[in-house]
Amino acid sequence: MEIFITGRGVVSALGNNTEENLQSLLNGQTGISKGSYSDFPEKYIGAVKLSSEELSDKHSLKDVYGRTALLGLTAAKEAWGNNDPSSTCRTGVISGNSVGGMDRTEKHVIKLINTGQSGDIRPILAHPCGYSTGLISKIIPNCEYANTISTACSSGANSIMQAVKLIKCGRLDRVIAGGTDGLSNFTIKGFSSLMIFDEKRCRPFDANRAGLNLGEGAGYVLLENEKSLRESGNTPLGRMSGYGIANDSFHQTALSPNGKGAVLAMHHALDQAKLKSEEIDYINTHGTATENNDEVELRAIQSLFTEKVPDYSSTKSFTGHTLGASGAIETVYSLLAIINDCVFPSLNIKDDMNKECPALQKLVRKNVSNVLTNSFGFGGNQTTLIVSKC
Repeated sequence: MEIFITGRGVVSALGNNTEENLQSLLNGQTGISKGSYSDFPEKYIGAVKLSSEELSDKHSLKDVYGRTALLGLTAAKEAWGNNDPSSTCRTGVISGNSVGGMDRTEKHVIKLINTGQSGDIRPILAHPCGYSTGLISKIIPNCEYANTISTACSSGANSIMQAVKLIKCGRLDRVIAGGTDGLSNFTIKGFSSLMIFDEKRCRPFDANRAGLNLGEGAGYVLLENEKSLRESGNTPLGRMSGYGIANDSFHQTALSPNGKGAVLAMHHALDQAKLKSEEIDYINTHGTATENNDEVELRAIQSLFTEKVPDYSSTKSFTGHTLGASGAIETVYSLLAIINDCVFPSLNIKDDMNKECPALQKLVRKNVSNVLTNSFGFGGNQTTLIVSKC
């Protein structure tokens, strides 16, 4: 069974819709900047340029919701587009995130500590990761299934994988799937405590990389089977052709040095897609710019692609690491690479960590039929998706 991608939506530091993101990628223009997040003006962060109030106004909401929910709503609406309700096609939503409504919860708790007054408790009610999924499900007519996945930084990718599985097994006919995560002080301080936060713009696959930059955003795709496609009349933009998942169970926050889990995930995805390694035209890596991730991921790629390593890059050098949204945003970017027949570069590299197998440092125009995209999460979770041309 083929699973078609017929809609896509994305919001990130690169722009508030897919076209704005694409133009920034094509122009090599990063969204990471110093002072973009007011609570930490000294840090380089990939913040979305709209405030929570502006995002609420954009959706004609009377209340200001958490950023995770608002960003997810923005990208999911774009992915859904103008599709009509259906009484025959079973429709669902699967959304991933890692911080939920933490940005509003932490402000509520600080106010409670400082004043002793609990005040409006709605921010606490909007804290769970599933809150944003519920909000998105309300904009999808006749939505009969909604689920939330929270597997740290692989949440968005796992949501898309789960959507593909549910369509293939006949449970659903079309699904809005992806991930969203908004910035919060809790997240920034947490990653700072791990000492993997670069004080400059991140440099994935550079020999002198010093850690990641955090970002925020959301990405969603509309997936349809053939039955749904006949009814909707949508034009396929691409296909979800393969997926793989593994867990190396090595460390809470680090990948195993031999990259076994990453190799297994990529291998399973290739098998699922019935593709040979030489048929992959581009790898959108997890590429966080931490010392452990880039070394292990490249080692895993080289051990699997023994004849020739495809062009690879990390678009986190554009957006920052958007946590639970990253795998979904990068699935949209993989789709854009196929639609526009191009490969996006890694930014900020001055000294390649591997001279024999360097990351791509400039935009390349070429035929792109199959893109493999990796998404890794704390706890050893590794997920690989393959997006293919129709």
